[in-house]
Amino acid sequence: MPDHESKRPGGDEDPKNTGNGEPSFNWRGLILLSIAVMLIVAAFTAKSEAGKLKTIQWHKFVEYVKGGQVDDKEPLRLVTKEGSAEEYLMGKLLPTGSGDAKQEAMGFKVLINIEFQKEELKQLLSGKEDGAAGEGEGGSERKPLTYTVEIDSNMLSSVLLGLLPILLILLILYFFFRQQMRMAGRGAMSFGKSKAKKLEMETNKTTFKDVAGVNEAKEEVWELVEFLKDPKKFQRLGGQIPKGVLMVGAPGTGKTLLARAIAGEADVPFFSISGSDFVEMFVGVGASRVRDMFEQGQKHAPCLIFIDEIDAVGRHRGHGLGGGHDEREQTLNALLVEMDGFDTQEGVIIIAATNRPDVLDPALLRPGRFDRQVTVALPDVKGRHAILDVHAKKVKMAESVDLGIVARGTPGYSGAELANVINEAALLAARRGLMAITLSELEESRDKVRWGKERRSLALSEKEKQNTAYHEAGHAILNELLEHTDPLHKVTIIPRGPALGVTMFLPEEDKYTQRKFEMIDHLIVSMGGRVAEEIVFGDVTNGAGGDIKMATDVARKMVCQWGMSEELGMIEYGDHHEHTFLARDMTSSRSYSEDTARKIDHEMKRFIDNAYGKAKEMLLEHKHELELIAKALLEYETLNASHIRDLMKDGVMSDPPASPQPPEFPAEEAEKPRVADDDHSAEESSGLWGDQAAAGA
Repeated sequence: MPDHESKRPGGDEDPKNTGNGEPSFNWRGLILLSIAVMLIVAAFTAKSEAGKLKTIQWHKFVEYVKGGQVDDKEPLRLVTKEGSAEEYLMGKLLPTGSGDAKQEAMGFKVLINIEFQKEELKQLLSGKEDGAAGEGEGGSERKPLTYTVEIDSNMLSSVLLGLLPILLILLILYFFFRQQMRMAGRGAMSFGKSKAKKLEMETNKTTFKDVAGVNEAKEEVWELVEFLKDPKKFQRLGGQIPKGVLMVGAPGTGKTLLARAIAGEADVPFFSISGSDFVEMFVGVGASRVRDMFEQGQKHAPCLIFIDEIDAVGRHRGHGLGGGHDEREQTLNALLVEMDGFDTQEGVIIIAATNRPDVLDPALLRPGRFDRQVTVALPDVKGRHAILDVHAKKVKMAESVDLGIVARGTPGYSGAELANVINEAALLAARRGLMAITLSELEESRDKVRWGKERRSLALSEKEKQNTAYHEAGHAILNELLEHTDPLHKVTIIPRGPALGVTMFLPEEDKYTQRKFEMIDHLIVSMGGRVAEEIVFGDVTNGAGGDIKMATDVARKMVCQWGMSEELGMIEYGDHHEHTFLARDMTSSRSYSEDTARKIDHEMKRFIDNAYGKAKEMLLEHKHELELIAKALLEYETLNASHIRDLMKDGVMSDPPASPQPPEFPAEEAEKPRVADDDHSAEESSGLWGDQAAAGA
């Protein structure tokens, strides 16, 4: 479909524009410019007729005339140059010779001063010799020659040489400024044009078969597909399809993919635009683009218009910081008006996606605009298995791989993260030179996506390794001893991402609620690392910063949101939102008194202090196991849950892991000698380690 901007009001194509709305090449201007250049070249290269003739001397001319070699069929021409005293006589010589030596007729000119040579020329051309004209022996009378008088005027060449350069410059300036004015005018008029891109059916191959793990959302939007295929089925009973559908969900859950699948199934035009495309630096542009977008929808009905990240333009009105004209609010007003006056019987449906529904304006969410909200949630274990199956078809998977194991081991993963797991596994298998992806690569890529890539090359001192080992051993022991915790998966002191060590837990099943005892045990496990450092070294480090932050957040929610404090009861304190909305949060006031705030702080500290005391008590009782696990971590770097259980139960591992291998370098890097004695290299290495150690801390 040609772009909307390339259409004239009558619907015909504008020959000056291409299909994408850009002006076509100016062929007419190029042709005129070429003609002007050719005329200038012709004017410079053009020579008069006299310039093409052979110039001879007067005595030669006399010989030719007396010898009868001058052609007498045409009169000679006496030419006088205008504006000059130069005069010359022009004529043509007869052919001479015969056979191969025959020379063709040749034109000539001879300079003459007619004022002084008039009588001599007249006598010469009359055909009579001086003193023997027609007399004497051997005398002969030649046929007389005549001449005409002409004036050589080179006015045209002079005019061309004088005016054409000026005309050429004027033409270039004219077409240059004309093109610039046209582009400037087009740009000014196109600011208000919608940037919605039409997705052609030939390129949109996405269907509901490509969308997995969101069956409930697919069922809700299937009504849209049925309506677009057969509108009369719904209109027969007086029902109206929703004017707008808002898809809400965490990032990576497949909202945009679901919208593309709707368009692919319905086989209707699909326009997509981002919420940020409405807002420009010029006032009023966003509102104009909204109106133009709906005009395009009306022309191509039935169709779908998909607005991605609508929170960029649909935020609460009245929450702007500072004064001035809020362009976003004007754009939102235009969107509200267009959606409210839109007739669903025309078959145009608006689909929007956002992961911040809390910041959207209430007027945008009321029935009549976005009638229906479709929640695209994180997939459960069956959904994750289905998503992995979809993405596994695009890679070469080993026959022994059971994707169900991967699905059970990836709770809380979104569809985008699962796709990344498959992709990372494929890259890892390719680096290892394998012919297919095995379960080992999938397990490693899962850990990499969630907890980060191992940083084996990070240079840690033995003291830091020892501290990290006891820290992670404290987490692991408490996780095994406590009843209401998730199963332990793996413990490692190999740095991953920003952390120097990681204790990994994997739930046995998807959890949507958590009990109070589970929260308390979670706090105790969080305190395990800090307590282990204090017991073993008598000192603490800043390595427990993440644990303290997480524990504080859990304790605050237990007191203020979940009503788990006996002293404060089941009352929500404060307005709790998943994400911060700066303009709203700065203007909102606290809904409780200072005395209540002190009680909240006291209850939070009580939860954390109790967890710290319980963790310290348990680790002191199992200090021997703490030593065993820490030493095993220092030796093997990574231990599975079975290794931890063996050490706690029997003191030894029945199946110890393989010894850690040094980090592998590419072949070309390994061949290069590593200079350690050079002062410059030593300084660079020292600086690199220092930065990494600081980042790890």
